[in-house]
Amino acid sequence: MRIAVIGGGPGGLYFSYLWKKRHPDAEIDLFEQNPAGATWGFGVVFSKQALEFLRADDPDTVEAIAPLMESWNNITLNLRDESVEIDGVGFSSIGRLELLKILQQRAASAGVAPRYETMISSLDQLTGYDLIVGADGLNSFMRRSFEGDFGTSLSYSANKFAWYGTTKRFETLSQTFVQTELGAFNAHHYRYSPEMSTFLVECDLSTWNRYGFADKTLEQSNAICERVFAVTLGGHQLVSNKSVWRNFPWIWNERWSFRNMVLIGDALHSAHFSIGSGTRLAIEDAIALTKALESEGEIAAALQRYEQERKPVVKKLVSAAQTSAAWYEKFPDHMQLGLMDFAYSYVTRSGRIDDARLRAMSPAFMARYEASRRSLRQSGSTA
Repeated sequence: MRIAVIGGGPGGLYFSYLWKKRHPDAEIDLFEQNPAGATWGFGVVFSKQALEFLRADDPDTVEAIAPLMESWNNITLNLRDESVEIDGVGFSSIGRLELLKILQQRAASAGVAPRYETMISSLDQLTGYDLIVGADGLNSFMRRSFEGDFGTSLSYSANKFAWYGTTKRFETLSQTFVQTELGAFNAHHYRYSPEMSTFLVECDLSTWNRYGFADKTLEQSNAICERVFAVTLGGHQLVSNKSVWRNFPWIWNERWSFRNMVLIGDALHSAHFSIGSGTRLAIEDAIALTKALESEGEIAAALQRYEQERKPVVKKLVSAAQTSAAWYEKFPDHMQLGLMDFAYSYVTRSGRIDDARLRAMSPAFMARYEASRRSLRQSGSTA
């Protein structure tokens, strides 16, 4: 079988590696428009069990990635010069470029030779392939070429965000909420190497307009964000890498394949950065597609199986991501709550965590939260 893969991100690289490793005689060509060392953004974050789904099938890749990851067990929320830690919510992170390098090495070890700096501008360039895998991200050329056939829907979150880095080291994944004279900001920040952290700045549209960001240069935007988060950054600067303001795009496709073409990763679906699952979803898509192709004798049947088995899983997570994103679109309102009520609202925002699970997962936080509620009730009865 001849396979073409469009896109050299985590999903495209991992599918190419996995298929070639399991089928050494297969012909698989990966096309990536950028150079091998190019990437945007900074670190990517995974939940505590992020790589465990790989261990059963591919422990070698886990062992290659794990030593380069930064890990922690708590989330820290900062609001009005107060902080609270939510225990038991573990995460790990790694630089996006470091992750790509590891997956590039894995692909090369299996015999995949990616064609970097190769733009696919017409699918006529891919005639003769039995299967074409679209792993070309949010702006997927393949998806856009057949959006009606894939049943594509596209919408955008109302909030604006810019993805920065910084040399400030943060001990946990943290969220800092700041109220200014012109509006509210939120920063998602976490270390992804001993020397670097991701620092994603978010605000609602009204705040963005009041600051006039639409007319600001990248340097001016950076300077404003540094002033807003001066205390959090502690004298460190923000580092830009295509750190333009954008709205998060919601991408969904009702049909995951068309003819001999199939989508994976961000080309197929997007999950809001507030739940940190985009890279994991892309890799899991690659695994699911591989297994479906191996289980069926015909490509058409395999693609149907891939969608039938994988779609319900992805849909559930995307739904949780949408609920989480809706919370962030109202975060200036949530900031009016007391610290513990704010933290409880935050940690339960996706609808996947109830009180019983929270007591088991985060006993220290839940004890502090319930104590604060009892104190408020007692104060009310005394009054």
